[in-house]
Amino acid sequence: MPPFAARFATLPEYPLAKIPQKKRELIERGVDVIDLGAGDADLAPPPAALERMSRAIHEPALSRYGFGMGLVAYREAVSAWMQTRFGVQFNPMTEIVPLLGSKEGISHLALAYMEPGAVGIIPEPGYNSYQGGTLLASGEPYRYALRPRTDFLVDLDEIPDDVLRRTRILYLNYPNNPTAAIAPRDYLERVVRVCRERDILLVYDNAYSELAFDGYVPPSIFEIDGARDVAIEFHSLSKTYNMTGWRCGWAVARPEIAGTLAKVKSFVDTGQFMAVQAAGVAALESWASFVPGNVAVFKERRDAAVTAFRAAGFECDVPCATMYLWIKLPDGVLSAEFADRLLDEQGVVVMAGSAFGQGGEGFFRISFITTPARIAEAAARAGRLLGEMAGVGAA
Repeated sequence: MPPFAARFATLPEYPLAKIPQKKRELIERGVDVIDLGAGDADLAPPPAALERMSRAIHEPALSRYGFGMGLVAYREAVSAWMQTRFGVQFNPMTEIVPLLGSKEGISHLALAYMEPGAVGIIPEPGYNSYQGGTLLASGEPYRYALRPRTDFLVDLDEIPDDVLRRTRILYLNYPNNPTAAIAPRDYLERVVRVCRERDILLVYDNAYSELAFDGYVPPSIFEIDGARDVAIEFHSLSKTYNMTGWRCGWAVARPEIAGTLAKVKSFVDTGQFMAVQAAGVAALESWASFVPGNVAVFKERRDAAVTAFRAAGFECDVPCATMYLWIKLPDGVLSAEFADRLLDEQGVVVMAGSAFGQGGEGFFRISFITTPARIAEAAARAGRLLGEMAGVGAA
């Protein structure tokens, strides 16, 4: 067997890779497993998307290659939604790139910009595709620790000048996975200004733009003056419409940037199944009628999760967006050990903060993706383990 490429050898273990098998083994042993790990809710997609998919799979034209063009109606629906939701206009044919979920687009984009010596600024904790794309493209990741002292924001003023000079890509994700932090508009304005001054591509992962509560309305990066010069924004149907397994998303940017990603993709895939894109049109067209009710379900679960985990002895803020709680652990309790023991001893799946990078140590993430009753039971089990590990009482 030939040796691995150096770039492959730099890849860490993907944090969710081993959990499904471990979960299966526990279930086979009769353990009642509560999974609060992946951001993968147990809710149904929009009825309109299901109905359109059921018809689309019987249309022979939609089973042919989509290539990069894909279904024109999908591009048009994305363009119309961006206008309706954010008040920004993008040409459906030259400024939108259909994706097999936003994850692949984020990862593949680095292949066009990274090379040895080039830097990608990676928020840590953060979505592992930022790091993976950078490493697979032979780039150099600069990991910036997201901590409470900066409200979990990347402070570019703290990054050394020699790093910024070599930076090709800055990855940002607000509302944030896993911390659930949000970015104030004045912060985004400063980031766009620095990216323009430094000629840095701003990769803005906006997968959670529609999962927001208590009146908060997340912006598009393109609502910020000057962002079109330097930014590409990624969206997904996964979280908003409970369509994680459908793998359908898009990127939007000015033609030069969108065309770069499209060119890379032309060599690695031949497009999303167009029946899924047809269902995506139906999902986007149901945004106004479907999303508010779906968000209400997540809000109920958020409130239940905050109440239950606080009662069990944990510290956590009330997030105003995403489907996550970022929960603090007591000093001296390692997140990986806590998560491993919680699964092995209590049958509860959570994500260790360190699984998202060492910047996440001291925390763990739960996804409020199941019913309030199951979340409360998971919190009670977690509290029992916390008492054993930290010597504190748990309700």
